[in-house]
Amino acid sequence: MKQSPQVMLLLGDTVPAPAPAAFVDALHGVRISSASGATSGFQLTFSLAPGSPLARAVLPDGALHAKKRVVVAVVLAGRCHVLVDGVITHQELHAARAPGASFLVVTGEDLSLLMNLRHVRRAFPGLAPHLRATAVCAAYAQYGITPKAVAPVHADQPNPLIDIPVQVSTDLAYLRAMAADVGHVFHLAPGPTPGVSTAYWGPQRREGALQPALTTGCGAADNVEELTFSYDGLATSGYGTYRLEPASTTASEATAPEPLVLRGSLAGRPAEALRAGALTGQSGRSLTRTLLAGLGREVAADAVTGRGTVDVLRYGHVLSAHALVGVRGAGAAYDGRYLVASVTHDLTRDTFRQHFTLVRDGLGADIQVVTV
Repeated sequence: MKQSPQVMLLLGDTVPAPAPAAFVDALHGVRISSASGATSGFQLTFSLAPGSPLARAVLPDGALHAKKRVVVAVVLAGRCHVLVDGVITHQELHAARAPGASFLVVTGEDLSLLMNLRHVRRAFPGLAPHLRATAVCAAYAQYGITPKAVAPVHADQPNPLIDIPVQVSTDLAYLRAMAADVGHVFHLAPGPTPGVSTAYWGPQRREGALQPALTTGCGAADNVEELTFSYDGLATSGYGTYRLEPASTTASEATAPEPLVLRGSLAGRPAEALRAGALTGQSGRSLTRTLLAGLGREVAADAVTGRGTVDVLRYGHVLSAHALVGVRGAGAAYDGRYLVASVTHDLTRDTFRQHFTLVRDGLGADIQVVTV
């Protein structure tokens, strides 16, 4: 039996509150995109009737003006799923002569937008990258953001007598640049309750419990509308460079560590690196930072990508990005575990579909059975 989701809409400034009933009743459609290591975006479409309070909501003191906070969540099978926690950046009014044909569309990004509004110059003497990430994110606690930073796989403790890290960029640019330099990602994960988010700075999470399996090719048991896979034999590369230490006159080769030191494999047969790339731009950097940079480039791409669409009301679960899911019925090469790299939620009053992208590092399942 299909269960219809209940949509929750919260609006406000720093702390959001449940939206007026007129706003919820006028909500015609919702599209939200989220991806690992990227900023999430949302678009809300409201039906606009004559005399509707939404017409004033777009004014500078209104609830739908730019920089107002928006939280969208759904309750499905008794469980609350927060889809986005963000701020409005754009509005469009589509006026029409026919009754019921006018719409108000507001667009926005997740709360990481607030980290990208002004350049900052500050120093972090003696702080390792993950401690710098924690310090930067802690400034946004009033928005319910809690930092969660993971130390790089190789310790990178700067000596304040030699090297003082300095930020000369927006907070978001600095967090993303530091993450890319050590093979990590940075993103905000909304929830688990409306109004709170986790600022995650660390390696892609490729472990933990599986979400309910995506099933294809099994007749009546199928719960996906479409699912396609591709394998890119050139996606995986190894990186190395030659270094000349100050006390030496000969250059030595520095090869980036295997990706497995940073993240576990999800494939029975991880793809072989066919190309050996040059690790450029490392002059003057320590060996540790050079190795971390090479590792970051190695884990930036996956050989296998799956794209599909699922009807949430049939699937019975809200598929989440940044987590693992199992696939059944796709054959020996493509069954198994995947990281959900991105999800786009499409909601209307009667439908709830998700368009998703799955990734992993090779062919074949690394587990014997994918449970439903």
